[in-house]
Amino acid sequence: MPSLMPVLFLTHGSPLWIQDPTLKAELHAWGRELPQPKALLVISAHWQTPQLTLGERGRHHQLIYDFSGFPPELYQLQYPAPGALELATRLGQLLGFPLAQDSSRGLDHGVWVPLYHLWPEAEVPLLQLSLPDWKPAEIFALGQDLAPLRQEGVLIIASGSTTHNLRELNWAEEAEPKGWALEFDQWVKEVVETKDLASLLAWEQKAPQAQRAHPTIEHFTPLLISAGAGWNSPVRFPITGFAYGALSKRMIQWG
Repeated sequence: MPSLMPVLFLTHGSPLWIQDPTLKAELHAWGRELPQPKALLVISAHWQTPQLTLGERGRHHQLIYDFSGFPPELYQLQYPAPGALELATRLGQLLGFPLAQDSSRGLDHGVWVPLYHLWPEAEVPLLQLSLPDWKPAEIFALGQDLAPLRQEGVLIIASGSTTHNLRELNWAEEAEPKGWALEFDQWVKEVVETKDLASLLAWEQKAPQAQRAHPTIEHFTPLLISAGAGWNSPVRFPITGFAYGALSKRMIQWG
């Protein structure tokens, strides 16, 4: 087991991405490069709560098909990863306070769509932690608090989107990237590479085209958690590019 696991930020995109052969190949290749984790701790933009909450823990996970109007076969997919009961217990110890629990909460598509190709055997124990409604500095600090798990074989994953303006998507996959999306995507790259924490935490004011890239903030906020957990590690971008003209596919790995 490596002494320090990496930290990932995933752009989970459209549920249709699970059928995209190019992205499937990219995720498979990335997954093969990653060390085998003892467990996965995943935070998704699609589960927001006022306080930190744990999802289902002690059994094989059920999926939430939290989308509509997509091909029927997507609603038949399964990702029966085992629960991570020990990790749930460890989180309470690490954070120093008991976490709320929602034992009926399955995995939303922000979790299972990318993991379906990163770990296609669904063999790694998995725990989903909710995305709390906190300020940016508090979210970053949460990532820092979770960072010791990296030394315990836990791979921390935050799932959101580098850009997320659904109203400006052009569903033609070959559509040229829009200027505002390119500008915001490049800013994210530069801020993460140069470790400009002040700008990252004030991204709504500092980033070009911030409100256009994220009319609501929940798909950017997970990046702050992964950044907090991995901030002092080397950074790379295993998958980049654009889909639908406005959706950046940029994914980030620390460590």
